[in-house]
Amino acid sequence: LNTIISKTLNYESNPYMGENWFQRACLVGDPSTSGISCVISNENIKIEYFTSDESEKLGFPFSDATIVDNIIYVSGQVGNRPGTTELISGGIGPETTQALNNIKSIINQLGSSSEDIFKCLCMLSDINDYSEMNQAYRMFFDEVKKPSRSTFAGSGLALGAKIEIECWAIKK
Repeated sequence: LNTIISKTLNYESNPYMGENWFQRACLVGDPSTSGISCVISNENIKIEYFTSDESEKLGFPFSDATIVDNIIYVSGQVGNRPGTTELISGGIGPETTQALNNIKSIINQLGSSSEDIFKCLCMLSDINDYSEMNQAYRMFFDEVKKPSRSTFAGSGLALGAKIEIECWAIKK
């Protein structure tokens, strides 16, 4: 089903936005791409929402990525097997690798690559996993083109994960 749905969103209640400020179009089921993509734009900013087929099946209340102009903002990814809520076994190293592979898959579906990542945010459930996480993380990125990164520890990550990683990348 190749359907484009257009709807003008009316923001009359927001005096800063003005009437009909955004135009929304959603492309559903285009065989040349995977997932669902929605575009909201005005004359200055283009925002696209991307959800992969795997994530769509899970029914999460967020997009895999949001693209603003030419920047991809990837939602936090944990070390789950694609299309499931099952975490990869083996601890922080394998979960880090899987989370990064999940990010790579999303970015690849949007026409970019892991080489286009310029910033990562790593959230650990235990700061004591920092060194082991770094070992797996280091294997994913080119030694010269390492993205900037922030890392912190908290508790209660999604699905009981040991790590969640979000990133920013350039869209080609």
